[in-house]
Amino acid sequence: MLGALSHVALLVWALLIVLPLLWTFLASFKNNTEIFGDALQLPAELRFGSWGRAWGKAHIGQYMLNTVIVVLFSTLGTMLFGSMAAYVLARYRFFGNRAIYYFFVAGMAFPVFLALGPLFFVVKRLGLLYTHVGIVLVYIAYSLPFTIFFLAAFFRTLPETVAEAARIDGASHTRTFFQIMLPMARPGLISITIFNVLGQWNQYLLPLVLLARDQDDWVITQGIANISTLAGYEADWPGLFAAVSMAILPVLVVYIVFQRQIQSGLGAGALK
Repeated sequence: MLGALSHVALLVWALLIVLPLLWTFLASFKNNTEIFGDALQLPAELRFGSWGRAWGKAHIGQYMLNTVIVVLFSTLGTMLFGSMAAYVLARYRFFGNRAIYYFFVAGMAFPVFLALGPLFFVVKRLGLLYTHVGIVLVYIAYSLPFTIFFLAAFFRTLPETVAEAARIDGASHTRTFFQIMLPMARPGLISITIFNVLGQWNQYLLPLVLLARDQDDWVITQGIANISTLAGYEADWPGLFAAVSMAILPVLVVYIVFQRQIQSGLGAGALK
């Protein structure tokens, strides 16, 4: 009985997620009359004009390029610094180890909007306000707490004998980390990388505050919000849904492609 109820609950949850996404995708091919008509009605024809307007007139292409650049560098920085910090905190014992670890973990307890004021002035004083470099550094800092928390638990599960054998063979701490321990942690690294990519791709509040001057520098979430505002005045609702679909599709593809790696990484960490 409990198993049947759990399957029903999962089915309902799946429908609540899939149906709005499917409706958004189909609405991008409809006209205004069809969008505000029967919600279950299929488009009379596939109208790709709304996708062209969203890509060119609404500058979705530029916003997506900016987002890819920002997310690429911020994810690389997060994984590099996060994995090194997590490894040291998980495998080495020194004074203040636990204090530093809990300091990072405490970062997950504070909602980002509480730090917007201090972040704004810190980034401004560094001369990086309204720049992609500034938003990349903030993304890295914002993503480090969960990355360190997740990877530290994963690194603790790796066998100590392998690291000891590497040290006996004369490998330095740096070589042991990058050539031996890091490849062994590949499932966990892939999982947390995907989580960081998804979280940074969908981030809206930080770019809104720190990257709001030049429209050409906007990321995808800012562009979608702007199109949503303009759609009410221009009555271009198909263009809005086309833009939203373009923002969703890359994230959806990333998750579908790396679904097995995410599940194996989380499962490996849990089982170990």
